[in-house]
Amino acid sequence: MPGLATVAMGIWSGAGSRHERAEEQGLAHLLEHMAFKGTTRRNALQIAEEIEAVGGEVNAETNTEYTAYYARTLGPDMPLAVDILTDILADPAFDMTELAREKEVILQEIGSYEDTPDEVVFDMVMETAFAGAPIGRRILGTPKTVRAQNPKTMRGFMDRTYRLPSMVVSAAGAIDHDALIHEVGSRLASFSHDQASEPELALYTGGDSRRVKALEQAHLVFGFDAPSWRDPDHYAMHVFSNILGGGMSSRLFQEVREKRGLCYEIYSFFSPFSDSGFFAIYGGTGEMQLTDYTPLVLDTLCDATKSVTMAEVSRAKAQMKMSLLTALESPGRRAEQMARHMLAYGRVLPRDEMVSMIDAITIDDVCRVASRSLQAPPTIAAIGPIKPLMSIDAMVARLGTPVPKMN
Repeated sequence: MPGLATVAMGIWSGAGSRHERAEEQGLAHLLEHMAFKGTTRRNALQIAEEIEAVGGEVNAETNTEYTAYYARTLGPDMPLAVDILTDILADPAFDMTELAREKEVILQEIGSYEDTPDEVVFDMVMETAFAGAPIGRRILGTPKTVRAQNPKTMRGFMDRTYRLPSMVVSAAGAIDHDALIHEVGSRLASFSHDQASEPELALYTGGDSRRVKALEQAHLVFGFDAPSWRDPDHYAMHVFSNILGGGMSSRLFQEVREKRGLCYEIYSFFSPFSDSGFFAIYGGTGEMQLTDYTPLVLDTLCDATKSVTMAEVSRAKAQMKMSLLTALESPGRRAEQMARHMLAYGRVLPRDEMVSMIDAITIDDVCRVASRSLQAPPTIAAIGPIKPLMSIDAMVARLGTPVPKMN
């Protein structure tokens, strides 16, 4: 990226929370926490001091599909970033003292999370939408599964899932490609060249999960089956989500908040995975407003599947292109995008190809994809003062969707 003085680089491993076995729940996230806690060459303090001595920073993140370890430095300091990231992956110490401390940190994180209902409801909806499947489990894990992990289970998980065919080194900014290849060299040679096993399929089920709790607001998510990122229709699903609840001009924001004042926050989102996808609407409202809020949201959704306008599609496509092109101007986001493309498609999609796919979306595409999502049972997750919330049967009748099987 000409004109930049910094480089963002990282190593992405296609080993996320959905690759865990039931007894390993939270292990991918624990590995992320342990990433910078020491190797045989460096202790935790040395890792921090070395990268910060050159003004750099390192971090890591875990999601459903992958775990990423990344760094940002000045261009000339890229070799140090490569050395640290490959060191923590290829030769982690998993010191027992550090491990015990990080387990306690994560237990505190879980406790804090449980006190945040607008986050808990998202775990509830995923656990319900993909009942019994690893993709529906909480990334943080449970106190029981986190406490059960040890260096043996951590190394076992890495041996099973951190395989070279599903690992990507990606960099953007003031980077010399040949120099990066030279620096990485054989540093990751200790990882297996064999392909890792595919994770368990993400089978969407739908369902109803409710938790009555003394809160000021009810937090609700209405979710639906949606395309995977390998399905070309995922672009049209993004457009529909944007039209329905993607900003201040969206239908939900205008109808539910601006015209009726039934909530402060409401939006829709679309999360595509490698073999499935999830589209949902989140909102928070008061107990006394629930009887008006729910039918209005459901009716707005149903109406949108049949009445999308050219102006709405054009606006949503413009916003998608703006987001895409803005990301390409950020070294960190560009490196991440390239890594995600490699993990998903085996190649980096050219900018013009992505823009062309967005431009090609029609009103019919948007309505068709949206209507398809409503052909599967819905998922309802709600927490707070929700006694007035209409029954799942009433919601299904209003939506015209199949009834979910209750576990």
